[in-house]
Amino acid sequence: MKNYSAISEFILLGLSIDPSIQAILFVLFLLIYLFTLMGNFLMLLVIRADSHLHIPMYFFLQQLSFLDLCHSSVTVPKMLENLLSESKTIFVESCLAQAFFVFATGGTEACLLAVMAYDRCIAITSPLLYGQVMNNQLCVGMVWSSWGLAFADALINILLAVNLDYCEDQTIPHFSCELSSLFPLSCSDTSTNFTLLLCSSFLHFFGTFLMIVLSYARIVFTILSISSTSGRGKAFSTCSSHLTTVILFYGSGFLSYLLPTSGSPLEMMFSLQYSVITPMLNPLIYSLQNKEVKAAMGRIFRKYFYSLM
Repeated sequence: MKNYSAISEFILLGLSIDPSIQAILFVLFLLIYLFTLMGNFLMLLVIRADSHLHIPMYFFLQQLSFLDLCHSSVTVPKMLENLLSESKTIFVESCLAQAFFVFATGGTEACLLAVMAYDRCIAITSPLLYGQVMNNQLCVGMVWSSWGLAFADALINILLAVNLDYCEDQTIPHFSCELSSLFPLSCSDTSTNFTLLLCSSFLHFFGTFLMIVLSYARIVFTILSISSTSGRGKAFSTCSSHLTTVILFYGSGFLSYLLPTSGSPLEMMFSLQYSVITPMLNPLIYSLQNKEVKAAMGRIFRKYFYSLM
């Protein structure tokens, strides 16, 4: 019998095989990655430096910025390397590690967005009890629970995938390693792996999405009960940035995972949206739509400017 487990590398086909297009894509995604790093580092700095933002809403936003840094750094550097490389290979162990962190960071972001929806729900439906309910201990506990649940979910799936044997076909029609793209390359029976991945993804992502929907149902019901138009507008403005992020993340994520793993341009587009583009857009969404963040940036820049005078 052939020793299929001896295969040590996969080939990531990436976004294009045309060298001229690869060069353009390298410059484009390098700029996107640099903007992602700068934008999220700036959000971390602003929230940490300005005492006006030391409240639960911005504590969660700080965690989201850190998570976006992690999520984009899992896939983009290797994608940039492959755009300049002719071989486009990745070790099996590295591919499994990347698949683990893609799953873990994506799962953490899903949980964190549900936590942020709950935070906005309490702020709008029970404003007088907000400080009491969303205390520091609860906020920290929910963040750690988000990380712990996602990493445990990813670890269970990866440990089962580590024992798979792989055939001669080493080609992955994608720019990154994900569990769903590894199963077709295996000579082993992957029915258990696929069932586990399907069940865990359904419980994790659809579960958190359901929590977000229920939170926003309560928010909408509360906003509609407000008599004044200005009051309704002010209440909705506090969750508009979060709602935009939820639509971007879940919209592209669901569409990407519902499509078959074939490396089609449409699948690539949705994968790029939630793993590369959304982490860059989140700081812009929260800085452009949020008056408190813009005010905090203004105070920090003025303070820095005056210190140079």
